[in-house]
Amino acid sequence: MAVKVRIPTPLQKLTQGQEEVECKPNTIIKLIHELDKKFIGIGERISEAEKIRRFVNIYLSEEDVRFLKAEETEVKDGDEVSIIPVIAGG
Repeated sequence: MAVKVRIPTPLQKLTQGQEEVECKPNTIIKLIHELDKKFIGIGERISEAEKIRRFVNIYLSEEDVRFLKAEETEVKDGDEVSIIPVIAGG
């Protein structure tokens, strides 16, 4: 039982260059905690005070979790999660 998590390029230095890692099914926030245990420092770049950071989007099978249950969105076996940093510029 596993969930595929796609890691954006800027965070791959924390995952030893891995573009995709596996986690256990659970909720988005618990998945972030699991990632942080495996790859120290990644959690603080994705979340703060148990909330997804404003400049990070997380998608569950192409659906933005903010429009689902945000951090409490359930993740099931076989799901794919993508972490996408928001890019701003001018």
